[in-house]
This record gives sequence, structure tokens and C-alpha cells, in this order.
Amino acid sequence: MFKYFLERGTKVIPVNPGHAGRQVLGQTVYARLADIPEPVDMVDIFRRSEEAGAVVDEAVAAGVTAVMSNTGQSCDAPTRMLVHRSQQAEALGVAKEAAEAIRIGDPRDEATVMGPLVSKMQFDKVQKLIQAGIDEGATLVTGGVGRPVGVNRGWFVRPTVFGDVVNAMTISKEEIFGPVLAIQPYDSIEDAIQQANDTIYGLAAYIAGPVEDAIPVARRLRAGTVNLNYPDWDTFAPFGGYKQSGNGREYADWGIHDFCEVKGIVGHGA
Repeated sequence: MFKYFLERGTKVIPVNPGHAGRQVLGQTVYARLADIPEPVDMVDIFRRSEEAGAVVDEAVAAGVTAVMSNTGQSCDAPTRMLVHRSQQAEALGVAKEAAEAIRIGDPRDEATVMGPLVSKMQFDKVQKLIQAGIDEGATLVTGGVGRPVGVNRGWFVRPTVFGDVVNAMTISKEEIFGPVLAIQPYDSIEDAIQQANDTIYGLAAYIAGPVEDAIPVARRLRAGTVNLNYPDWDTFAPFGGYKQSGNGREYADWGIHDFCEVKGIVGHGA
């Protein structure tokens, strides 16, 4: 679509080609804009979200809900959950129960909680990443490759939870964009912050715990948005990423400013 508009001389794309999508498409847009002296607003090219903080049943269950919503196809889904090593076993038990309670089925059925992925291509990609998690030594807690039990067609994926994940694993480094949660243990807050920031992405992060403890951690996370205890969506807050999760911001004044150019008029009496 970008190529279509650009080659037809439209004024919309060159003025401000705001785009949300995958990293590879973002890189393509940047390459095509090399000769256009205009700002590029890349919000949510690719995401990697983290959660670090105190782990309680409610927080883990909320994290599972957040990553499984929209079948995991959300740019700011908390796909990595960092929990203290001493609490990992508890967290895995809560996550397993929450994931297995998700009702999968026809999206037209009001009782359905999770539907299929958008396409076969995405289904195949998620299956490969789940298999990579298994092959690379992560602990498969629930879910796995293949369709859910009782489902024999459509691009439905088993809600999957991994434990004992480390940053070197593919499921920690790469986008999944499916209903897969990777739980990673940490030994100290410093360790958690280091793990959370050890990524080329930085769209959103989530911290569960007392706000007074969470804020100092939030200030050190390299993410465009840090959500404290899974708040409601706030369109008055800026939304956009750090690093390869894009540049520019959406919503409220920040979104308007991104579509403007600054002019300085300098001189006496100006």
C-alpha cells in the first residue's frame, strides 16, 4: 500500500507516512523514503514488552490475560514476564491455570474468549517459534505445537506458557504475535532491569507491584510506555517506542505534534 501511494505522487505519504506494523515493513518504508526530506513517524514497528516486579496471583493472571487477548496479536502484549526466581514455580502454576481456562472457539460465539490467528502464514510462524522454545530448552508448562484439543481446522493456536526462559532463546528475542507467554526468572531488581532492557525493541513494559517501588524501576526501563499494574488504556498518554520499536508518538498533543513541522523565526521583534 505504501509503494502504491508513493509511486502515484500522493501528498499524504511524503508529508507524514505514519505506519504501524512489523519491523521489516518499517525498514522498507525507511529505505523508500531515503530521498524524501520529510519526517517519518514509525510507531510500533515491532514490539517487545516486559514485566518485572513483585509477583502475586492476580498479577500473573492479569499478565496471561494481557498477552492472550486478541490471540496475542497486539503490539504491546507483555510476551515476556520476569518473575523472581524464588516465585517462578508459583507463577508458572498460576499462568498454567489461567491459560488452560481460556475458552477457544468461534469468535461469533459470545462465550468465546480467544479466536484464531489472522492467517496461515502467521499460524505457521507461531508454530515454529513454539517448537523453537521447546528445542532450545525452555520448560513447556502448557500448550505447545498444534491446534487446541477438539479443533481440527482454522488457524487456532494453543494458549502456550513457557518457563525457565532466558534472553538468548528465540522466543525471548523474536516477535511471536501469538498466544505465547515466556516466563523468565530474575535474581534481583538490577538483574530484572538488565534482562528487560536487553532487547533491540522497546514499545511497552509492565510492572506489577507497589507503585512507590515500581516508579524507580519504570524510569530505568527503555520502553516508550511503562504500565503500572495493568491500567486502563489512556489516550491522553503518549504512545510509541524506543529503539527498533519505532519513533514518534501517537495520542493527545504528542500525536498532533508529530504531524507538524517546527519553524523558528529569529530576529529582533520577531
